[in-house]
Amino acid sequence: MKTILAVCAVLIGLALPAGAARIKDIAAFDGVRDNQLAGYGLVVGLNGSGDSDQTKFPVQSLVNMLERMGVTINRGDVKVKNVAAVMVTATLPPFAKQGTKLDVTVSSMGDAKTIAGGTLVMTPLKGADNQVYAVAQGSVLTNSFAFGGAGASATKNHPTAGRISNGALVERELPNVLAGKSTLRLNLAQEDFTTASRVAAAINKQFSGSAATSDAASVMVQIPKEFSNRPVDFIAQVENLDVVQDVPARVVVNERTGTIVMGEAVRIAPVAVSHGNLALTIKETPKVSQPAPLSTGVTTVVPRTDLKVKEEQKRLSLLPAGNTIGDVVRGLNMLGVTPRDLISILQAIKAAGALQAELVII
Repeated sequence: MKTILAVCAVLIGLALPAGAARIKDIAAFDGVRDNQLAGYGLVVGLNGSGDSDQTKFPVQSLVNMLERMGVTINRGDVKVKNVAAVMVTATLPPFAKQGTKLDVTVSSMGDAKTIAGGTLVMTPLKGADNQVYAVAQGSVLTNSFAFGGAGASATKNHPTAGRISNGALVERELPNVLAGKSTLRLNLAQEDFTTASRVAAAINKQFSGSAATSDAASVMVQIPKEFSNRPVDFIAQVENLDVVQDVPARVVVNERTGTIVMGEAVRIAPVAVSHGNLALTIKETPKVSQPAPLSTGVTTVVPRTDLKVKEEQKRLSLLPAGNTIGDVVRGLNMLGVTPRDLISILQAIKAAGALQAELVII
């Protein structure tokens, strides 16, 4: 009962009127986005915990790197355990300039036991267009360890993946998506016709005739003449306008954890609900039949099963129509069931057509 009261307290808290949000928190201008980078590299300096000889590509990569440095070596003679092949990933933010430092994630690709304490050798990071945008290098931090012997081992956290803080330098800049544009497109994070209309109205209230809706997910914004040479100032003012975001009536249910989250627009029609549990107990108590001493009989086991069935007797409960989420929670709480039972009840109410909301099960 304490659990269901805690859940209901959270749900009732969601019933408070939603305040206005800034446009920058619910939308973003087209082209102003992050870009993913990736590259293949080598981590050296490992204490015998690198890739084994069965992993061929780290040896090939090491030989190729040494040859580029002027060191000629026979590939068949290379047997090192201090090197690991890794995949390096990073995120390139919009408007990043040359010399900007980025955090990178380093993940083992072979059978290395750990890459803790290793050093990533200079690794080019490429975008989707196969162009190099950054170069990564530095000491890998994993905040983990992995030690072991023939009979036992100890591992903490995830030793085959780590990060390098400020480990990459931007070498190529992205084109300025705002240069020379007179019209911008504002993309909503969650498409909704009502929210798009409100965003356009808020912009037009501040800058008359500048915005028009094209669909439920975007708003076209015309840069005023007085801001033609100052698009950043115009965008800054638009992003800080307040808009009340409209959200659909939705109930999100997580069956694995028993979590239920409801939006403030959820309503329920009058419906009668009866929910009871059937408890079945089966207990095996076999009885042994022992023959008399010095007799020719054999010992036998006689099975005996105790079966008990208990069904809770519950009457129908009438859930009245709910005008707010608080009414819905109080109506469901009248049943006196756990959150996991509420999930089944909500599914049944939705099937009966009395739940005036979308039911999302994750």
